[in-house]
Amino acid sequence: AVRFSAALPHLTWQTSEQAEHVPGIRLRLDEAALANTPPPITLDVNQADWPATRYDAVFSANTLHIMAWSEVEKLFVHLPRITTDDARLVVYGPFNIDGRYTSESNAEFDAWLHARGAHMGIRDLAAVDALAAAAGLQRIANHEMPANNRCVVWQRDP
Repeated sequence: AVRFSAALPHLTWQTSEQAEHVPGIRLRLDEAALANTPPPITLDVNQADWPATRYDAVFSANTLHIMAWSEVEKLFVHLPRITTDDARLVVYGPFNIDGRYTSESNAEFDAWLHARGAHMGIRDLAAVDALAAAAGLQRIANHEMPANNRCVVWQRDP
């Protein structure tokens, strides 16, 4: 958030994280002292108390492969309620394409994730597309990124 908000001062970056990580984020934001980064909010996809604010964009980096699939589903279920009619969702991280790894290093990373926790794993882009579609979002971009990651963008159907 600090890097993005410094580079894009015309945008407000509302950070969110699980409760145990909020103090560290707050410290980093306080150190940066940027006008476009309000205090972080606590958010756990498993809780019912989601923000009442509606956002025109949601950005998530390196999360879908750490979360349980049921948590990924909950994230997408809540998106229509917290996003505006023209909202975009941007997700950075590794994805499988058509059920296949995009690199040998992603296959190794996925094995490492599964060893760390059975709920973790690289998600297939088609499965995430289906969740996005159910939330009223359609994929508009899929950018290859360094280290075999992707930056995928969905937008609310007009």
